[in-house]
Amino acid sequence: MTDSATDPDAPAPVREMTRDGPPLRLWMIDASAYIFRAYHALPPLTRKSDGLPVGAVQGYCNMLWKLLRDLKGEDGPTHLVAIFDHSEKTFRNDLYDGYKAHRPPPPEDLVPQFALVRQATAAFGVHGVELPGYEADDLIATYACQVRDAGGKAVIVSSDKDLMQLIGPAVVMYDPMKDRVLAEDTVMEKFGVTPDRMVDLQALIGDSVDNVPGAPGIGPKTAAQLLDEYGDLDTLLARAGEIRQPKRRETLIAFADQIRLSRELVRLICDAPAPEPLADFAVRDPDPEALSAFLEQMEFRALARRVGDGRAPERNGPALARQTAMAAPVATPRYAPSGPVTPGDETFDLEAYACVQTVEALDAWIARAREVGVIGFD
Repeated sequence: MTDSATDPDAPAPVREMTRDGPPLRLWMIDASAYIFRAYHALPPLTRKSDGLPVGAVQGYCNMLWKLLRDLKGEDGPTHLVAIFDHSEKTFRNDLYDGYKAHRPPPPEDLVPQFALVRQATAAFGVHGVELPGYEADDLIATYACQVRDAGGKAVIVSSDKDLMQLIGPAVVMYDPMKDRVLAEDTVMEKFGVTPDRMVDLQALIGDSVDNVPGAPGIGPKTAAQLLDEYGDLDTLLARAGEIRQPKRRETLIAFADQIRLSRELVRLICDAPAPEPLADFAVRDPDPEALSAFLEQMEFRALARRVGDGRAPERNGPALARQTAMAAPVATPRYAPSGPVTPGDETFDLEAYACVQTVEALDAWIARAREVGVIGFD
């Protein structure tokens, strides 16, 4: 990999940024995924003063605050940005009018929260970007390619498989919910192909969520086997007549054009017109007054107390910063309620959770529940 300060192919602003100072480390938050994850993670919540739905905003703020606290330190990012989807219609709809066509509209109580989430992002001192006609994934790809080509490192805060095609020596993904780094070996383990073959694999298997047609009847395992045998999608389609299994052979021949279209739908572009320069994403602390005012406006009093106290999260930072993909130890909740609790109560803390990923951890929680004698779950 060439030195970004002298590489003529590196974007000029990036060359200037990396000429002096620490190596460029860009973290990109898949903000749209954050919003929907936050919306589905919590029960409906409204602002007491006027009944405005704010559950997704509260969940988003908690997740963002925890990530920001985790990223403090020498191994944290030099630049940070939250990337949003601007609208549902993109250039892919011009390629295929059925792309994402079957998706229902967002829930009514989530719609007014989109703008509030963008306000929350700014209040926490994080730059937010979006681009009409393009998906957030394309912007993530564009910035990741810029940083990679300049000799820096990019981290994508997401677990979306559509972004795994970007993974490489200079680009990894980080799943904050599982505190796990997703690197090249992760993709191979999960899908049986290397990241540079993920586009070909997705073109074959399609995507029911995005209404990408793919090749009917071909799943991930079969697709991986075919790509392993023939090397890439173009070679596979050119030699489809050699395939012994009649059904596979007939499918690949009959749906070759559909498969090629699917490849264009799932392929992320690295040359989207980036709406903001990377220099704008330099990490900065939030303005205390602006953040306090926003949290007060939203009536997020418990979070405001945590932010005011500068309370660190239970974990010691994300797995990437610790140079390990091991799950963090089970945390001990910081509350012991004696009765019903609601968001805003002194005893209620949305960060006081543990992700149970082993039988041993589950047994430990069962033992605690038996000791207390009362347990509730949703």
